[in-house]
Amino acid sequence: MKQLVSILIPAFNSEKWIGDCIESALAQTWPWKEIIVVDDGSRDSTLKAAKSYASKNVQVITQENRGASAARNHALSLAQGDYIQWLDADDLLAPDKISRQLESAEPGKDSRVLLSGSWGQFYYFPKKAQFKPICLWEDLEPGEWLFRKIDQNLWMAIESWLVSRKLVEMAGPWDETLYRDNDGEYFSRVLLSSTGTRFIPEARCFCRIGTTGISHNLTLDDRKLESLSFSLCSYIKRLRTLEDSPRTRDACLKLLNRWAIYFYPEREDIFFRLQSIAKDLGGILAPPRLRPKYRRLKLLFGWRIAKRLQNGLPSVRSLVGREWERVLFLLNSNK
Repeated sequence: MKQLVSILIPAFNSEKWIGDCIESALAQTWPWKEIIVVDDGSRDSTLKAAKSYASKNVQVITQENRGASAARNHALSLAQGDYIQWLDADDLLAPDKISRQLESAEPGKDSRVLLSGSWGQFYYFPKKAQFKPICLWEDLEPGEWLFRKIDQNLWMAIESWLVSRKLVEMAGPWDETLYRDNDGEYFSRVLLSSTGTRFIPEARCFCRIGTTGISHNLTLDDRKLESLSFSLCSYIKRLRTLEDSPRTRDACLKLLNRWAIYFYPEREDIFFRLQSIAKDLGGILAPPRLRPKYRRLKLLFGWRIAKRLQNGLPSVRSLVGREWERVLFLLNSNK
């Protein structure tokens, strides 16, 4: 079963991590693979570091800075694989990740089964990655998978998927206009094109956390808020296409209420659009309230500052943890 797997890596200002990322791709025990790295106009030494791995099986190209989705589409346009493995430049694959999934795959690139695996999060040391099972780590039909994601506000690492050529073609390209949650929007399309997911727990990947990149909640500008609102609305529309029932409408209302605080009061236009959707769902989207301890801060500093503290302090705690692990990482490196 000589099925070629294309491992596609978009990279931007990733000089610290790109080497480890490429090495994890090269280390795959599945022998039939190609690796394509697209440098998205990095301003550091990412391109130079990636080119040091260039070979017959590792293609490294560059483009003007156009965003991760454009880099992924560029890589995909060059890919020859029967299966596609997406891999972000700061993340890693376990050596047998692809082999484990293809052992459970239907033969042929026309399969519409969406393969998934487990993922763990880490700062600097992959061996410290924490694998915390969620209810998406099962074999599921598309409607049930999307319902659980929306109902519990869950996330799935893009590296956890292995996607057949058939599903890639049916889903279409990444949306290059989206700057936040572009992976969630893309994989919801892949999911709807599939016959369901097949979860292989032994197929593992490692996701680095603690950075403040485009998906971080501390960097939500107008462009990202527009993208986020589009993505949320697309989830709701797609789930209701599969199942429009009291439970799915309730899940969609919960999703809107969870995310409303990111739009209010700075983008009341988006908030009002979400209110209309909530009304169509048979519910109400009220102006969000701060958690009790932040309501007291609101009296001193105003709504906007109190909200930023509520959204940002967990990230600060994460940053402290990351920096402590960085110290340990540097100490280990100097031994």
